[in-house]
Amino acid sequence: MQGRVLVVAGSDSGGGAGIQADIKTITALGGYAATAVTALTAQNTLGVQAVQAIDPAFVEQQILAVLSDIGADVIKIGMLGNVDMVHTVSLVLEAKAQAKPVVLDPVMVAKGGHSLLHDDAVNALKTHMIPHAFLLTPNIPEAEVLTGHTIAGPDDMAKAGLVLLEMGAENVLIKGGHLEGELLTDLLVTPHGNTAYEAVRLDSKHTHGTGCTLASASAVGLAQGADLPTAIATARAYVREAIRTAPGLGQGHGPLNHGHVQNTKG
Repeated sequence: MQGRVLVVAGSDSGGGAGIQADIKTITALGGYAATAVTALTAQNTLGVQAVQAIDPAFVEQQILAVLSDIGADVIKIGMLGNVDMVHTVSLVLEAKAQAKPVVLDPVMVAKGGHSLLHDDAVNALKTHMIPHAFLLTPNIPEAEVLTGHTIAGPDDMAKAGLVLLEMGAENVLIKGGHLEGELLTDLLVTPHGNTAYEAVRLDSKHTHGTGCTLASASAVGLAQGADLPTAIATARAYVREAIRTAPGLGQGHGPLNHGHVQNTKG
């Protein structure tokens, strides 16, 4: 099964994150990627220089155009940016895609520190988008903002995950890469119990786009029929190898090697 994923997210001119990382990931893993672009960014490995939001009404047109013809098995949502965009995408999902699993990556801050979600949009995200999420994939800082709780370790991750379930997410994957230590733990929190995914941290500055990539890899796994724990495990393995074999581009946080699957096959 190929698996169709509609990605609703921003564009990264440097090609390491956002829509570009999503398309590369989904294609590399054998899926079909369609897109609705929410914002244009001027950025590279050193950071984001500028952001140009797209008219939410036009984003709605993009989503409807894809759903009415190509369709989608899973919808992956990344950068939304502002309140109007959150409201618009939420309403479109309610009207046209209620039966579609949504993987929501609550993008708030770029790797270099630039804000990608207006402060006044956080509550809108919590109220209007999290209840749509089959899988919510915050990193530690995002989970702290969404829950208001400090996260210092796996126990705190589990508590934050329960708070996010109470907000309406069906399942929550809290990514532990921002915590200290050589052992990196991501925690999947579900109504039926938790699953910890552990790995030794890779020593690399080339981690730009890891969040987008993990969410899209999980989304395409779900679109291809995998169960949630398997989709996440496969996605993590893909991201880890993409970091390990990163091409070393740029002077800052460089992009991943999204094509390593094809390279191996070839």
